[in-house]
Amino acid sequence: MDTKAFKRSLQQSDKYFRKGFGHDAEVSSLLAEEYESTLIQEIQRQGFKLTRGNVTVVLAQAYGFCWGVERAIALAYETRRQYPQEQIWITNEIIHNPSVNQKLKEMQINFIAVDSEGHKDFSQIDQNDVVILPAFGASVQEMQLLKEKECVIMDTTCPWVSKVWNSVEKHKKNDYTSIIHGKYRHEETIATSSFADRYLVVLDLAQAQEVCDYILDPGQTPQERAQKKQAFLERFHPAYSEGFDPETDLLRVGIANQTTMLKGETEHIGKLFERTMIRKYGPAHINEHFLSFNTICDATQERQDAMFELVEQSVDLMVVIGGYNSSNTTHLQEIAIERGIPSYHIDSADRIGPGNRVEHQPLKQPITVEDPWLPEGPIVVGVTSGASTPDKVVSDILEKIFSLKNALTPAA
Repeated sequence: MDTKAFKRSLQQSDKYFRKGFGHDAEVSSLLAEEYESTLIQEIQRQGFKLTRGNVTVVLAQAYGFCWGVERAIALAYETRRQYPQEQIWITNEIIHNPSVNQKLKEMQINFIAVDSEGHKDFSQIDQNDVVILPAFGASVQEMQLLKEKECVIMDTTCPWVSKVWNSVEKHKKNDYTSIIHGKYRHEETIATSSFADRYLVVLDLAQAQEVCDYILDPGQTPQERAQKKQAFLERFHPAYSEGFDPETDLLRVGIANQTTMLKGETEHIGKLFERTMIRKYGPAHINEHFLSFNTICDATQERQDAMFELVEQSVDLMVVIGGYNSSNTTHLQEIAIERGIPSYHIDSADRIGPGNRVEHQPLKQPITVEDPWLPEGPIVVGVTSGASTPDKVVSDILEKIFSLKNALTPAA
């Protein structure tokens, strides 16, 4: 399928929109009321540090909503105002934040049902229904289906995600296999891979190293090559394109990424593949075998850089706020854990209490309860939030922490 031609034809349709409908003032006022916080504004004014009683909060200097997320939410709100009576659907969570998605449900925006295998039921959507594509984007196949149904489409895909898609298109045009640093089941990576001809998704630097080891040594004898090829396909199943053949599809590779992955790791993976191709083919031929574009999201990078600065400060514990299925929030938590700082990933203030208990999600583990979680005496709490987390959610959690510590402190 010529995905570039399809996107061009979709964008020329009078039923496809990527901009608002002129309800900016009304929507901006509503978003400020629902998602902003006077407490967070106060912390910012005081140099990103605030003390109440025996709790000092140190807020990361880049945190929370990014421009792409704000844009997606605003477009969803505008769509409901433009089509007050129509049936409106969204193909996935608009962002990975439970409170924001709940607000959309309260606005009678329907979420397409997904079964246990991850398959979506588009049969519910009728001709001329309005469909919102989330900030992560949607696959080419989904967009094609919606176009055929003659739906009105509001595309809120983040421009940084679209930038990655453009890079993958260039890989395809020049006959390179796309190596995508991401989570193969993540909505954004599913969408990105749909623009590729051939692709392989690697989760981290360790998996990238396995791929590079194979490139450098695919086996010497026919039997050894067949065994190594089979082992490779079993190891990475199903994180590659249909019919993927590592013997031929890893001769020329281009690097792409899920925009919420750790910036440093994406850079290391790119350098690893570049060095591997130089070793395999020599520096004079590197451009024939390796292609890379900078597709690291500015907002993700800024929040990670701010977190690296925050963990260098003296904090007793770290509170990382965001949806449990938010990839960029999880990576912020990784930074704290690597520094040995007790870290609590919380998605809402409801996770705190009763008493000195917290329900949180340790890294790569199920949600668990810790009781007690706040230590006695004065404490310094580092705080950050993922790019899909409203200030209001951060504020509610901080107010709960202040209140809890005050209740635990004996009266003088």
